Amino acid sequence: MEIPEKKDIRAEVKRRRKEADEAVLHEHSLRILERFTALPAYRDASLLLAYVDAKREVETRLLMSKAWEDGKKVAAPRVDGDGVMHYYYLDSFDGLESGSFGIMEPRKDCPLCEAEEGLLLMPGVAFDEHCHRVGYGGGYYDRYLEKHPRLVHIALAFEFQIFPEVPYEEHDICPEQIVTENRILKGEKAE
Repeated sequence: MEIPEKKDIRAEVKRRRKEADEAVLHEHSLRILERFTALPAYRDASLLLAYVDAKREVETRLLMSKAWEDGKKVAAPRVDGDGVMHYYYLDSFDGLESGSFGIMEPRKDCPLCEAEEGLLLMPGVAFDEHCHRVGYGGGYYDRYLEKHPRLVHIALAFEFQIFPEVPYEEHDICPEQIVTENRILKGEKAE
C-alpha cells in the first residue's frame, strides 16, 4: 500500500473536519478528555503545556479548564517575533488574544514558562498507529521538544485523524501516546 503524501493527508483531514457534526466532535472531545485525565502522566503532572484548539480540533480548552480545576499550572504557546515558539503561563482564558495563523495565544504580558518538566499536548493534523505525526508544517513542536527533552508529550486526536501509515522523517519527534475517543495508542518511548 502506498503511503499518501503529507499535502494529501492534510487535505483529507481538513475535509473530514469540515464534514464532521459539531455535536459529535464535542462529544468525542469529552470522551478524549476523560481518557486523557485518567492517564498517570496527567495525574502526576503539575504543569500542562497546552495549545488552544482551533479549526475543529479536539477541544483543548476543556482540558485547560479541567487542569485549572485540578490545581495544575497551565501554559500555552506563542510564536514570537524571532519565529520561535515559547510557552507562557495562563491563569484564565482572559490571557489569550488572536495571534499567528489566527490561533488564540497568550498575550505578550503573560509570564514566560521556562519549565523543563511537565506534560505537553502535541498537536497534529494526522497520525498513524505507530504514533508518527503529520503536523501543520512549521516544525515548531519538533524544535521545542529537541530543546526540552524531559517533557512528556502526548497527542489528542479524533479517530478520523488516524491513518494506517503517514510519511515521516527519522528526526521527527513522535508523541509518546495518542489519545482518541476510542483508544490510546502508544509509541515506542511509552512502551
